[in-house]
Amino acid sequence: MPENKTQATATDAADCLNAIADATRRADCLALADLMQRATGQPAVMWGSAIVGFGLHRYQLAGGKTGEICAVGFASRAADIALYGLTGFDEAEPLLDALGKHKPGKGCIYLKRLADVDAGVLAQLITQAFNSKKV
Repeated sequence: MPENKTQATATDAADCLNAIADATRRADCLALADLMQRATGQPAVMWGSAIVGFGLHRYQLAGGKTGEICAVGFASRAADIALYGLTGFDEAEPLLDALGKHKPGKGCIYLKRLADVDAGVLAQLITQAFNSKKV
């Protein structure tokens, strides 16, 4: 079985975030990185060239093999900021309902701006999502 395409790298996450051209998006991503680091207690690690991840989540694959990806993370995409790992656990739905303006995706949620959501609810969502992945 091939390895995951997206793997942790030694690239400095702060350098990647500071290179975001749009000033508002850059500020949102820097604030989001700080929020995720405080909520998880984990340092930012680049996964591939675009995902800023926190913590490690190992999961089972077919045939007894395991894969790994960041427990929670985000990426600045062309139109939105994609947040990963914040869905699929028991307490997610009520928090997502209270979060504010976002779009659900397949395995992620999308935000236009950090100001569109409740920062306290987002912090709680990150913490609970991260804790749900601990073994």
